[in-house]
Amino acid sequence: MPLPLPNLDDRRFQQLVDEAKRRVQQRCPEWTDHNVSDPGVTLIEAFAHMVDELMYRLNRVPKLHYLKFLDLIGVELFAPTAARVDVTYWLSAPQPAPVEVPRGHQVATQRRGVEEPVVFTVDRPLSIVPCELAHLATTTAQGQPVDRTDDLRALKEPHAFSEQPQQDDAVLFGLSAAVPGCAVLLRVDCDPMGSGINPSDPPWVWEAWTDDGWTACEVDSFTNGGFNSAGDVVLHVPAGHTTSVLGRNRAGWLRCRAVELWQDQPFYQRSPRIRDVTAATIGGTTEAVHADVVRGETVGVSEGVAGQRFPLARTPVVAGAPITVEVATTDGWETWTEVPSFTESGPGDRHFLVDNTEGQIIFGPAVRRQDGSLRHYGAVPAKSAAIRVPEYRTGGGTRGNVARNLVTVQRDPVPFVSSVTNRKPGRGGVAGESVEDAALRGPLSLRTRDRAVTAEDYEVLAREAAPEVARVRCAPGEDGVRVLVVPAVPAHEEPNFAAFQVDRETLDRIARHLDERRCVGARVSVEPPFYQGVTVVTALKARTGTPTETVRARAMDALTGYLDPIRGGADGGGWPFGRPVHSGEVYAVLQRIPGVELVEDVKLFAANLATGERGQSVQRVDLPVNGLAFSYAHQVRVARS
Repeated sequence: MPLPLPNLDDRRFQQLVDEAKRRVQQRCPEWTDHNVSDPGVTLIEAFAHMVDELMYRLNRVPKLHYLKFLDLIGVELFAPTAARVDVTYWLSAPQPAPVEVPRGHQVATQRRGVEEPVVFTVDRPLSIVPCELAHLATTTAQGQPVDRTDDLRALKEPHAFSEQPQQDDAVLFGLSAAVPGCAVLLRVDCDPMGSGINPSDPPWVWEAWTDDGWTACEVDSFTNGGFNSAGDVVLHVPAGHTTSVLGRNRAGWLRCRAVELWQDQPFYQRSPRIRDVTAATIGGTTEAVHADVVRGETVGVSEGVAGQRFPLARTPVVAGAPITVEVATTDGWETWTEVPSFTESGPGDRHFLVDNTEGQIIFGPAVRRQDGSLRHYGAVPAKSAAIRVPEYRTGGGTRGNVARNLVTVQRDPVPFVSSVTNRKPGRGGVAGESVEDAALRGPLSLRTRDRAVTAEDYEVLAREAAPEVARVRCAPGEDGVRVLVVPAVPAHEEPNFAAFQVDRETLDRIARHLDERRCVGARVSVEPPFYQGVTVVTALKARTGTPTETVRARAMDALTGYLDPIRGGADGGGWPFGRPVHSGEVYAVLQRIPGVELVEDVKLFAANLATGERGQSVQRVDLPVNGLAFSYAHQVRVARS
């Protein structure tokens, strides 16, 4: 079986002739005789035949040569990017002193058969700071905080909110210390007077004071029925938590604010009373990267010439992780610095490059000038000098996009930590770029020339800055260019609006990259798209012999997949930006489901993903130019035929 051949240029003889004749009409309109008997047409056909033969031979260039051609124009394969995951460390019991999780601590998934576990390395050290309740206060929407600490200690059972609760009434818990990134246990004993609410879904939000003001906390669990019984509330405090002065008391403040939810959720009609409160730190969360750390690797001995390359033992190298190289000298180890290119490097600069895909350390080259002298771009390590890499990370790829609650193994135990877990799935892991993808990107990069002019240029350059994102789209803005970024979200996860929000670091990285390459005067905004929630309410009839629950599950999966921002749409490449959702298309999607006899009815509703509010039934949901359809809370009723 012959090997597949690349098709670098699919034009053929007649197409080349026709293109040449069109150019003749544009450049030489006085030449009107285009018959085959004309000598000029004979020359055109002769040259077209030679070009056709040349392209035929070029299309048989091996893949290795094509890689070299890409390298000549500066196109290198993107290395795999490493997934990141938030790892929560749970203490065996509250501790009187801080528990430290150092940078470089490793956690992993369970080993499954012969499959190697997925290893993550802590990228940011975590300090699990102990705390206790120092102050209690209450406040109304417009009022100042009122200290209730003495009332609590005197067993006067202060009200959590106003006697007649109002919107934005709050009870504030002052901790003895700020606990950034920690999990706090509040043990609250209440008098069951908070009537008018659903105890399993109380109308509250929890927030912590940070440098940016009040920031939402994630509620891990609560067992107090919305301040209606003795129970616990476990909160995950944001990393920016800090101490501040409220009501003349300095503390690390948390607050529970009463809100009025929109969907069948009653509001507090009477305020609960607080009998007792205690606080303790029981864990903490930090970020880990899918990578294995290699330390103290000696890569070779210098030959004292320019352009040396030293392979690393483990590949690929995780992109973005800082690397240093140490070169042995008579005075000890000398540190060299990584640079993105040798363009600005001088003969005395101790610089090197890293080829993440091939796993190589590259030192600066030397270029011969017209007068015969050599111009060194970067210093050259002395001859016979040992070269080592103190630390680098290897790994990356899609394996790091693990589902939630799979990272449960501590490779390096931490004292007083009983367990670890990832409460959210891994994100951002992308496989290395293939030659086929680079072949598509190469001509675009050659045309772009590191400058953003057209919409396609902005998209290509944005992908260069952040190859880990799933989709990039350049759309017109009100006063400039909007670059819309969709993050990579694991396919095995249920639709989660929060998971589709791009982190600020990625947006800033793309913005800086584009700002250096935009046209003068162009305004560029890098932002996530507008996600328009779409709810489908449908009635189906199942075929005889097919369980209704099976049909319902298939219908939910089909709707979720079709209205997916990354893998949805008719071609499975993600819902097209700005394309409306029609009920007729949904009919077709549902009718193709195995086991469906008849689609009786389909209704579409536009939904607000932030509040959950749903609009009126429509046959078409329109999207703005920066909008993507997002599957939300479908309702499927299945009857037997």
